[in-house]
Amino acid sequence: MAPDDPSPALARVYAARDAADLRAAYADWAGGYDRETLSLGYHLPFAVAAWVARHVPPGAGPLLDVGCGTGLAAPLLAALGHAEVEGLDASPEMLEVAGGRGYARLHRATLGEPLPLPPGRYACALSAGTYTEGHAPAASLRDVLRLVRPGGLVILSLRDSIAGSDGFLALFEALAREGLWRERERSAPFRAFLLAHPEVLVRTWAFEALQAPAP
Repeated sequence: MAPDDPSPALARVYAARDAADLRAAYADWAGGYDRETLSLGYHLPFAVAAWVARHVPPGAGPLLDVGCGTGLAAPLLAALGHAEVEGLDASPEMLEVAGGRGYARLHRATLGEPLPLPPGRYACALSAGTYTEGHAPAASLRDVLRLVRPGGLVILSLRDSIAGSDGFLALFEALAREGLWRERERSAPFRAFLLAHPEVLVRTWAFEALQAPAP
């Protein structure tokens, strides 16, 4: 496949109608995911890891890679001095690949459903490429925020095309009004794929957790 050709696997992921469709799409794609996405210039795991380096000092505490997929971010986070990184994803097939990438622990869970993790455990929850079309709902960020200790960070990429229409911007503002987090930084829109799909634009956001949402 040439880098500028449409990706059938990516198209299937974006066309998923529900969580079951999405899990099936990733189950079939897990073995070739890294090779295909990297050939298209996909770089969000590395861009988000760079933002972690910008805001979270080494030794701050455990990190949670939310929607970790095959775990592309884990080796870079380790190289940046983050010794304890955990991963969370809904796909057992993707987690199987991630298991070889150095995570301290891996958790299978679906964003939008209760997350079986202790509140306030993490110095940072990061997410690269998960908040995009047909994937995790905006409301799941309340559950993610609950896992981060006060003073910790939530750092995520968000596809520009859904920021307003799928409730993300409204949720960002609501969490700020409620005193649960404050925005530290946001990027300008940039391409998620450097070699293909120029229409896929994202921003990266960094929020400081102030207090946990009520259960």
